[in-house]
Parts: sequence; C-alpha cells; structure tokens
Amino acid sequence: MAEALLLAAGLILLAALAGLYRALRGPAAADRMMAAQLLCSGGIGALLLVAAATGMAGVVDVALVLALLGAFASVAFVLAARGLSGR
Repeated sequence: MAEALLLAAGLILLAALAGLYRALRGPAAADRMMAAQLLCSGGIGALLLVAAATGMAGVVDVALVLALLGAFASVAFVLAARGLSGR
C-alpha cells in the first residue's frame, strides 16, 4: 500500500511540475500566480501522501506550512496587483 501512495505522490509531483512550464512562460502575472498555486497544491498533496505512506507526522506539518505560505502568497499577489502594498 505504501508503494502505491508513493507512486501517486510522484505522479502528482510530475503533474505539478508540468505547471512549472506555464509559470515560466505565462504571458500575464495572473497566469504565473495560478501556476505557482498549482505547484503549491501539488506539493501539499504529495507531502500528505508521503506522510501517509511513511507514517512520519512531521511531513504533515511541512504540508501545513506550505499551505499557509501559498495562501499568503496569493494575498500578497492580489494586494500588489491592486497597488495596496502598504505604501
């Protein structure tokens, strides 16, 4: 069962890395931000699958921190796009 979870985590990472192409080539800043969110959620999913496969509870904490960083990055992007960066 652990091998299947690790395989699924690898496939999720490959799909998320395919979004990296869009992040590098996106014509607009919004496209790049959405690609970064795809990488973040793919990383979270892969980390949670790895945690379930290996039984390491610390990996779940890393996934939670990554989720918080992704949310804060989205908020920062919206504020920067609106020109509300705190000036």
